[in-house]
Amino acid sequence: MKKILLLAALALALPTAVFGFSSIDYGNVGGTLTASNGGTVLMLSGSLLTSITGMPGGTPLTGSNLGSVSFTTGLLTSGSLANGGTFGAGGTLTITGNGMNGAPTGTIFTGTFTGATWTLVTHTDGTHSYTLTGDVTGKTASGFVSTGSTTVQLTVNTGLGFFNGSVGVSSGDTNIVVPEPGSLVLLGTGLIGLAGVVRRKLKA
Repeated sequence: MKKILLLAALALALPTAVFGFSSIDYGNVGGTLTASNGGTVLMLSGSLLTSITGMPGGTPLTGSNLGSVSFTTGLLTSGSLANGGTFGAGGTLTITGNGMNGAPTGTIFTGTFTGATWTLVTHTDGTHSYTLTGDVTGKTASGFVSTGSTTVQLTVNTGLGFFNGSVGVSSGDTNIVVPEPGSLVLLGTGLIGLAGVVRRKLKA
């Protein structure tokens, strides 16, 4: 009976041991959001990475050009680009650093959209804006996989008109949740300790 209880405790400890996560936020400005593939896909190009905050053990990084952020959504599954709609899974998101001001060099994050929403907002003065909010699953350069907890948000203003296939981007934000290195170490040492206890009890 004691053996079963110890194994059950080990099984319960596994999910709770990995709940330590950190949130890394990447800000971008500028670039162009365009419609492609016959108006069924949105594509961001030429947007500059300007901030990185929340890196484990690091201070916030800012600068006019720390790298780039680009993406292509999946296909539009409902609605329209002019009036708002929904995108299905697919497309890609890539965040790249150039080494400036302490930013990483090379690919920081690559991922694929699991879905996205394109929302039209009509303001009281008659102008319009659109917000793209999407979920992404992907991998950081260090190999940490982010599934279902990475979000992308981008807002553009089109003035009195509606989105007609191309618009400049003022700013955007990508939030990536990854395991904290400290939590991974605790997970490893905790599992080793539990395994030792179980082994001694089984031998007894």
